[in-house]
Amino acid sequence: MAEADRDRACGWVVDLRKEDGGGMGAPLAVVGPILGGGNVGMFIDPDGEKSMWTAEGGAPVAHPDAPVAVLTSGATASAGEAVAVAFRGRPDTRFFGQRTGGVPTGNYPHDLSDGAMLILTEVKEADRTGRVYDGPIPPDEEVPAGRDALEAAKSRLLAQRACR
Repeated sequence: MAEADRDRACGWVVDLRKEDGGGMGAPLAVVGPILGGGNVGMFIDPDGEKSMWTAEGGAPVAHPDAPVAVLTSGATASAGEAVAVAFRGRPDTRFFGQRTGGVPTGNYPHDLSDGAMLILTEVKEADRTGRVYDGPIPPDEEVPAGRDALEAAKSRLLAQRACR
């Protein structure tokens, strides 16, 4: 990001099309400089308790408020969806591609008395505005499979005031 920023980036493309899970901490740290400060999302448990996410880390950028295009697909799942959710509600952000895989959830490990561990999906993800996601996340601009979502995103970004 720092290298692109030195080249006077006027917008950002965040490609989550193949981000199918794992930990969400590292991807959030990478995009942290353009997510904005404060809470960027949360987990909500069945009792309504909220666990907020913040995104800190990554290299600082000169234009953190530049427009962002987020690319998603049916392969975008779990931690990939968490990063997508973190961008929801951010100003000057649009989503391109296909609906995500539909598992915007969080898992918690439980140690069992015999030493085994049971991991259960117990929480839903919500964006910075509190909107809860409970299934596939649709893009703002559907780009059919076989067409290039990146080209649609670049066209949109280049039409923005920051890129003219």
